[in-house]
Amino acid sequence: MLVIDDGSTDNTSDVAEGLGVHYLIRFPENKGLAASHIAGLDACLRLGADIVVNTDGDNQYRGKDIETLVKPIVEQRADIVIGDRRTDHIEHFSIIKKLLQKWGSSVVRRASGTDVVDSTSGFRAFSRDSLFKIFVHNRFTYTLETIIQAGRLGLTIKNVPVETNRPTRKSRLSKSTFDYIRRNGLVILRSYSMYWPVQVFGAISIIFFLLGITLGMRFLYYYLQAPDVSSHIQSLQVAVGAVILSFLVGLVAVLADLIATNRRLLEESLMRLRHIDINTSKTANGDAPYRFIIKKTGHPAWSDPERFDA
Repeated sequence: MLVIDDGSTDNTSDVAEGLGVHYLIRFPENKGLAASHIAGLDACLRLGADIVVNTDGDNQYRGKDIETLVKPIVEQRADIVIGDRRTDHIEHFSIIKKLLQKWGSSVVRRASGTDVVDSTSGFRAFSRDSLFKIFVHNRFTYTLETIIQAGRLGLTIKNVPVETNRPTRKSRLSKSTFDYIRRNGLVILRSYSMYWPVQVFGAISIIFFLLGITLGMRFLYYYLQAPDVSSHIQSLQVAVGAVILSFLVGLVAVLADLIATNRRLLEESLMRLRHIDINTSKTANGDAPYRFIIKKTGHPAWSDPERFDA
């Protein structure tokens, strides 16, 4: 059991250690969900984990479902498994939240090319091999970006149904539902643009080109009707500007694709460096320099996943 204490002020580390947690990572100040998640995955790799299960700290998920979550990976049928909360059946979710969850997951499915049912679920299992390939670039949340990245990498993602507990407090991830949608929407757009730049900028270029052609045809139609009358010049000006913009955005699409190709090569290099770094690291004993300290609590190992449900 590894707990990441993201700069909390409520004695999280002391409570976790008292419960028998094996390892702790404590940040001196809050770094956000994405940074904590990646730190935890990286630490698990360094500690030699073959399968890593991530669960949130708000008691939303049940420990007894861990067996169901890891089964597809143990059977070598999946690289990543995501717990499907079946949000349509969660009583304390409002109708609006249920609709937003369903709509958001459908957007992520289209963006990632996967069949993920519950894209914002934080109850996930990862194979060791998949962890070497995942990088999170935003600081807000890992949930959506990792799915889009996994889809691009061709990793196999499976959904398994899981149960949830009733909430004990409000979410601290965002200020409101609107804020959550806004920030997640930017994450999806940024991630999709990062991994499929030609599709994004190509679509924008086509829109400008079609706008320019349409306005140009409009000007030409009226010009042929009355060649001696100088009218609809504005349509011609906007048409020329739109066509020029379409070519400029098209060039941006080409450059973005070249950058994306270069980033894929860099990610491949980083993956190999991560293999080398983790295989030679001694941070499990706390005697090697690293950006955070993995503290071993000294408690004997135990394996009762329902113990954390209390």
